Amino acid sequence: MTTLTRFFPGDRIIRLQLLIIVAVAVLFSFTLGGSFYSVGNFQSISSQLPVLGMLALGMGITMLTGGINLSVIAGANACSLAMAAILVAHPGQPEYFALAMLAGLAVAVVIGVLNGALIAYIGVSPILATLGTMTLIAGLNILLTNGAVISGFPAAIQYLSNASLLGIPVALLLFLLVALLLWVLLEHTTLGRSLYLMGSNEQATRFSGVNTHKVTIAVYVLSALLGWGAALLMMSKFNSAKAGYGDSYLLVTILASVLGGINPDGGFGRVIGLVLALIVLQMLESGLNLMGVSSYLTMALWGGVLILFIALQNRKS
Repeated sequence: MTTLTRFFPGDRIIRLQLLIIVAVAVLFSFTLGGSFYSVGNFQSISSQLPVLGMLALGMGITMLTGGINLSVIAGANACSLAMAAILVAHPGQPEYFALAMLAGLAVAVVIGVLNGALIAYIGVSPILATLGTMTLIAGLNILLTNGAVISGFPAAIQYLSNASLLGIPVALLLFLLVALLLWVLLEHTTLGRSLYLMGSNEQATRFSGVNTHKVTIAVYVLSALLGWGAALLMMSKFNSAKAGYGDSYLLVTILASVLGGINPDGGFGRVIGLVLALIVLQMLESGLNLMGVSSYLTMALWGGVLILFIALQNRKS
């Protein structure tokens, strides 16, 4: 038995995460009192969750195939910079707003195809391929902008982070909608089934007639498109775009995927598990922040938790 699913098979992972959420809520209710349950704290959690959630979904679907996408954040920043440059250069012109959205989509598709082609056709390992593209894209982002911030977006962009529906932030609703659509794709489509099969045994999947090269490219394009969605949310949240936004999220996206029950070797994982893991991490980060714990110590804690869970997944019974 080599995976976390041997310890918590099936829905037991979901039940475990729900218990953790309850335990964390009770713990912080005793240590922080009403400050943890304040409106401001929940607003803070709900403002951070959508961006991190989009990036984590983009990371998680590649891990389901046994791969990884280290370039997801650099790619998101590239999308945001491309859109921001057009929006700022042509303010108040609807046709250029549409062009900016298409430009961001095009950048995402190019990055996804590049990653997928390197892995599927050239045979580069996912970690090295996406590490290379991450470094390339990050360098280009800084080179083309000189590290400057691009700011001043139309109201339509800012609406995503400022508006709410029935008291729920629109950005959070958008993330939940995307998560639902991704769940449908993974659970009820041929691509989703092929993706899980590849993660379990890529060679057997290829011999069964599945074009694994096309599936790999589709997965990495989809991952990049989720990064494009995160780019829109970041632009809305900060009303600006910059090459270095979200750099600290990379570890957390991997951690959320692993804590959510996704096997880093591929073949197993569910969207609901990843979403619940994100809620746990955001609750913990918020509570530790209210307690005055250093963000560097929090990052070290995430690294330790990631090592622990990977060790559990590779433990032999």
